[in-house]
Amino acid sequence: MQKTIFYHDTDCGNVVYYGNYLKYFEEARTLYMQDKGYSVPALMQEGKFFVVARQEVEYKYPVRYGDVINVDTKVVEASDIKIVFENVITNQNGRLCTKGKTTLVCVDKNGVPCSMGSQVKQAML
Repeated sequence: MQKTIFYHDTDCGNVVYYGNYLKYFEEARTLYMQDKGYSVPALMQEGKFFVVARQEVEYKYPVRYGDVINVDTKVVEASDIKIVFENVITNQNGRLCTKGKTTLVCVDKNGVPCSMGSQVKQAML
């Protein structure tokens, strides 16, 4: 996913506000799932909801107003109820800026962990 950084993404120092990286990870995960043939709303209609159980972020180099970033996303682990996504953000010069891992757990409408189904799991890998 490619994204241009606008003023509203930044803090008073003209660098991306640290919490915004989680939004970028979310956007990239959603697009990744769509590319694999699954939309988040369609999975929700099937009673499969994905909640964040763990988040890791490493800030390596600042991203600034006007930069164009690339958010590479892949699945590094998957089980019946869990998916671990890895995100790597580089700037327009290819410099590593941020790395992160997000663990999602599949739950039903009551928030109880449930199987995402073998088809979904295999598609994500």
